[in-house]
Order: sequence, then structure tokens, then C-alpha cells
Amino acid sequence: MDTQTPPDLPASVSRWRTLGPRALSGVLAAAVALGIGELAAALLGMSESSPFFAVGATTVDRSPAWAREFAISTFGTNDKPALFIGMSLLIVALAAVAGTLEGTHRPAGSALFLAFGVVGGYAALTRPGATAVSVLPTAIGVAVGIVLLRVLTARARSLEEPTVHASAMTRRRFLALAASAAAAAAAAGAIGRQLAQKASGAVANRMSFRLPSVLATNRSRPIAAGTDIAVPGSTPFVTENDGFYRIDTALQVPLLTTEDWSLRIHGMVDRDRTLRWSDLMRRTAIERTVTLTCVSNEVGGTLAGNATWVGYSIKDLLDEVGVHPDADMLLSRSVDGFTVGTPLAALRDGRDAILAVAMNGEPLPFVHGYPVRQVVPGLYGFVSATKWVVDWEVTRFDRAQAYWTQRGWAEQAPIKTASRIDVPASFARVAEGDVLVAGTAWAQQRGIARVEVRVDDGPWRDATLAVEYSIDTWRQWTYRWTATAGNHTLQVRATDQDGEVQDERRAEPIPAGASGWHTRTVAVI
Repeated sequence: MDTQTPPDLPASVSRWRTLGPRALSGVLAAAVALGIGELAAALLGMSESSPFFAVGATTVDRSPAWAREFAISTFGTNDKPALFIGMSLLIVALAAVAGTLEGTHRPAGSALFLAFGVVGGYAALTRPGATAVSVLPTAIGVAVGIVLLRVLTARARSLEEPTVHASAMTRRRFLALAASAAAAAAAAGAIGRQLAQKASGAVANRMSFRLPSVLATNRSRPIAAGTDIAVPGSTPFVTENDGFYRIDTALQVPLLTTEDWSLRIHGMVDRDRTLRWSDLMRRTAIERTVTLTCVSNEVGGTLAGNATWVGYSIKDLLDEVGVHPDADMLLSRSVDGFTVGTPLAALRDGRDAILAVAMNGEPLPFVHGYPVRQVVPGLYGFVSATKWVVDWEVTRFDRAQAYWTQRGWAEQAPIKTASRIDVPASFARVAEGDVLVAGTAWAQQRGIARVEVRVDDGPWRDATLAVEYSIDTWRQWTYRWTATAGNHTLQVRATDQDGEVQDERRAEPIPAGASGWHTRTVAVI
């Protein structure tokens, strides 16, 4: 039987069939460009200039407040992974377009890559401490990416050859080249990340960190029996480090060593001072258990945590440099350029505001500010809890604005009284009869005096409060409910020790914290 040679395909059909390989060429070229940029940034000792992370950080900085708040309310502590995924999908789409547009005589795809490079270079130049050299990782990555784009798309176009046998051989060559490009992209990115971490020396530095010795008189009180209700599903009194919420603007977690760290204190003070790690370690350490709350926490949300911190008095440091009488704000700066404006009154009124170096018996985790961060009871984190802090400027609110206040958030942000139902879970199905309702409440710097629960808009009933640890920590509670069959609505409210009842009026978290009563619906069967 004769074997017929398939007829040649029309040129237009062949071009359509190469659309996928050309798009793939663009995606692989972009991946290699980003991987090379990551590697170059690490080799040059400027990991913050990695094109992917520089663009991401600039996107966060330039985003309007509503977009940032939408990300936090939608994704919570996964806001950064969500941004990375979104950026990656956008890069894949644009790179695929670049691959399909690239031609021998009309390098439109290369022009699009060059535009990417301009965006990445601009982003790198806008990062804190950037210099002209900061554009090099992006420039090197884009140059390599354009060369690879030209090579891959040329090989992809060769798949338009009219004979099936020639096309099969060319396809194998293209796939081999594509696989090599994918491997190179992955290797360059992974090596770049690893080199950046090794170059910082921060991992080894943290492993060798010795916790400061705390005198018995400066230690936190032991947690008394009855402070933690230990109800399955409820919030533990102390939040483990791995479970402690993280909300910040750092896409790359800064990796500082204790040798690199210093704190410059300047502005409206009698004496400028630069505090180094050895200076800090000579000071008297104190240990305090404090609940922190993020302003982005919705009613009933989980962006709050309680930990035991070891650190050094902020008030003492400010007193030593001589704060001018008319100063009213401390503008603190993170190593990545993020700024926080804290009322000086809250740092000098006797509350346990500290420069923390340890959390729950271990050095601060990198994501929570290693080696030094601020912990200030009673204020939302965006006006107090600067991580990786390296600069203090004593100033005034009418002279300076911090990162979030520039975006319309409140200048003064004391934490509002809040309460939350943890058990039973929302829309849970529970058996008829005795049901244990449990949760937590907080009003830092005032303390919780009372928690009440009501069912189906009925009368408010007092919950049983757990033992109070301090006015700077949350307080747990329980309530015994005799449940009857059907769907029911549970609601909770708290009263602070000043006698103020938690505000019923619903308010969004921005600009100064959410308010409203937490409600859960359960089905009793």
C-alpha cells in the first residue's frame, strides 16, 4: 500500500499553529530575564533591586489606600502571595503577547521587553537607598531576555516549514531549547535567592542570637490558672509565633544582622544619637506580654495576636536624648523605607512601649522584625509597630506624615474596644441543649470589664470572664447557652474598664479601626 505524503499546509495555517510556541517563547524569555535579574541583584549585593520584587514593592507603595485595604480584607495575611500570583499572571500574559508579536524585521516583542525594563529600572531606582547602579539587575536581565526571545521565536517560526518531516525535527529542537530555557530560569532564580540569603548572613546571625538576660523584677507575670480558657477552637491566650498575624508592606522580608543594625535618633532633640547593637545590649531588658492589633482587622477578624516580648524601654531612650517640649510625634523608619508616626505622649506616659528583640522566648522571627521592632500597647500597628526599625525622627504631626497617613489614614489611632465569638464557628451545626459559646475581647490600655452575649436579639446576658492578665492583653470569655432547634443568631459586645460599651455602629477598618458587634449564625439540630 502506498504511503501518501501529507500535503503542505498553507502558510497562514502554519503561522496559526506556531502561535503557541511563539507565546511560549515569550513566557520563557521573560522567566529567564527575571531569574537573571534576581541572580544579578544577589551577586551585586542589592537584592532589593531584583526586578520582580522592586516592581512589586513599588506597586504596593503607589497603590491607593482602597486597593491596599481591599487586598488585606480579601486575602488577609495572604495579601502578598496574592500580589505575587497576580503579578506572575500579568507577566505571563504580556510575555506571551511579546512572543507572538516578535518578528525577524519587526521586533515588536523586543520593544515590549524593553518597556518592561524601563518599568523595572524605574521601580528599582525608587527603592530606599537606591543609586544608579540599582538598575543593573533589571538591565542585565532584560538584555538576556531579549536575546533569548529572538532565538526562541526564530526557532518557533521555523516550525512553519512546509514539510512534516522537517517540522518534526525542528519541533524537537525547539522543545529542547525551551526546556533548557525553563531550567535556566528556575536555576537562576533559585541561586539568586539562595545567594541573597547567604550574603546577608542574617540566618546564621539569628541562629547565634542569645536572648538578653531579664532580671526577675523586670519579667512578665506568670500566666495564672484561668487566664486561658482552653476551649477547643477558641483563641489561645498566647499566640504562637508561626500563627501570629503579619501585615506589612515588605514584599521581601528584610534580612538584617545585629552587626548591620543601628538606630539613628535625631530631629527635635537636644542630642542626636546613633544606637548600635552593643549599646542596646548594655541596657536593662524588660519582658512584657502585650496584645497587638492591626487596624485592618474587620469586626470578628483574626488580625490580632498576643505574645510575650523582651526589649528595652522606648521612654528611657527618648528621655536620654532630650525631647523638645513642642515635639509631639516620633517618625520611625524601617530599613525598607516604610514610616510610622507615633504620638510621643503614648511613648512617654508610662505604658510598656519597648524596642523588642525577642518574641515568645526566641529571637524575633524575620517576618516580625528581626533584629529590632517596636511594640506599643494600645495603638494600632500602623501608628506604632515598626518592624526592622533603624531610624527615629522626633518631630511634629504638622511637619511630617508617615506612610499610611499620607494615604488618608488616621494620625491618632488608639485601639477600639472589640470582642469576637470564636466558638461555635460561623454556620456551625450544633446539638440541641447545652452549648458553650466562647471568644475573646480586648481594649488595650483600658482593659475589659464585662462581656455580654445575646441570642436572636433577645436580652443581653453576662458571659463569664477569664482571669485578667493585664489591661494590655486580650481577655477570654465563655457563655453557657441552652440551645433550641432551629437557626439562631449569636451576638457579643464588650465594656471596657472605663465603663464605655463597645460601639454598635458599623465602621470600616480604615481610617481608624473597625467598630460594630460581632454576629454569628448557627444551626441547632
